Amino acid sequence: MATQGACVRVESYKHNKMLHRAWDQTMVLHLSDSVLIGANDNVKVTESDGREWRTREPAICTFGRGQWFNTIAMIRDDGTHYYCNIGSPFSLRNDVLSYIDYDLDVKIYPDLSYVVLDQEEFTLHSQQMNYPAEVTAQVNRAVEEVITWIQEKRGAFQPGFVERWYERFLVMKNR
Repeated sequence: MATQGACVRVESYKHNKMLHRAWDQTMVLHLSDSVLIGANDNVKVTESDGREWRTREPAICTFGRGQWFNTIAMIRDDGTHYYCNIGSPFSLRNDVLSYIDYDLDVKIYPDLSYVVLDQEEFTLHSQQMNYPAEVTAQVNRAVEEVITWIQEKRGAFQPGFVERWYERFLVMKNR
């Protein structure tokens, strides 16, 4: 079972159970009944078609238990950029964190302005994969929840949150 300082593999799937994307190693910085906070830098990402690439900057990842979104905060020279994947609540088994990616994403800039992405993909996949009505409702609620969290500066959007966890990552990585 994943513990603080251990690395987990992160796998996102589509509703039809097909692997969408996998991140090889994310270090667990904090794990509780309510949240898993992880970090990675220059990690290998494998796409569903087998293409591989590496992340270009350090990232702090937040997965809330029971939440229909996760947050990736990417630390760049011009500030922290965020990417929220709208998806099922995560599960953690045998050092693999997995969730179902439901297409929609919220991209957030350092000034906390944002844009909702991939609405056409969500519409197409919801028809192709026959998303149940309750899933569609959860996905729409999750988008609203992310926007509320941005506006209220909650969770990963709290001032100092990303910096605090990044400092912890650097300490743990250098042990």
